[in-house]
Amino acid sequence: MKKFFIKAFICLIILGVCYYYRDNIVKLVYDSLTDNIKISELKPNEYYRKVDYQYVQITNDFEAKNYQHLLNIYYTIVSSGAREFTFKCGYDNCLKDVDYISNNQQILSNINSFVHPYNSFSSIETKYNTVGQVDVIVNKLYTKSDIKKINEKIEYINKTYVKNETNKITIIRIIHDYIINTTKYDSDRSDLQIVNYKSNIAYGPLIEGYGLCGGYTDAMALFLDYFNIPNYKVISENHVWNVVNLNNKWYHLDLTWDDPVAPSGKNVLEHTFFLITTQKLDEFEKQQHIYDKKVFVEVAN
Repeated sequence: MKKFFIKAFICLIILGVCYYYRDNIVKLVYDSLTDNIKISELKPNEYYRKVDYQYVQITNDFEAKNYQHLLNIYYTIVSSGAREFTFKCGYDNCLKDVDYISNNQQILSNINSFVHPYNSFSSIETKYNTVGQVDVIVNKLYTKSDIKKINEKIEYINKTYVKNETNKITIIRIIHDYIINTTKYDSDRSDLQIVNYKSNIAYGPLIEGYGLCGGYTDAMALFLDYFNIPNYKVISENHVWNVVNLNNKWYHLDLTWDDPVAPSGKNVLEHTFFLITTQKLDEFEKQQHIYDKKVFVEVAN
């Protein structure tokens, strides 16, 4: 009986100590679990845009410190071309922010606008556990076959049409005119949801001759990257177009609207939306081109 009371007394002491130091013990266990999270090694591919923008910036730290850092991690993962990546939450409410970002298609689309088209995604899957491990799976928009055929076409267009031209504005005009002259707007897909072509990506305009605004924009973006001209895509509620940096100034470039669908069916080439300022864009059109200027800050004014 005496031994029983001694054991009981010791147990009570242990329980008391555990209760008194419960927060420290919980933290110790949590830290032990989080220390076992293995953050992925970033292995960028050849289409990695290591570029900082006002909305998102490249990061080398994959333990999220705050909401903006979390956006930067997602941007870096997508921009690097990674298909799978694991990072770590490191602040209160981080998992809540992960859940918000991963389920917000507008935010994900915003991030997609700043990466090279070949590294852009059709969808992103995010999984996480209670100790802060976050696993991201990126489903690519372009297949290896798409990329191979498009790259061959880019080389052909460069050799045949651009040739030895070095003036950037002239190069952009040559590509702008070529894409419009060889592409028809895919009205069947936009109006009737009949999908016959990959018109939503660059494959449509460059290989099949049909495009939607996403296809026109990606095709132009690929050439801008090919010629090392800084650019990204701007999205509105139901439209997308390019913005280009020339001499440290940003200009809008909208091939879709420079290729209007004529009632006669005749091919039309315009330059109304060719390298114009935001002020000029607002003067021309105030519906399709309304965009979030807190996201696309470079062309906010």
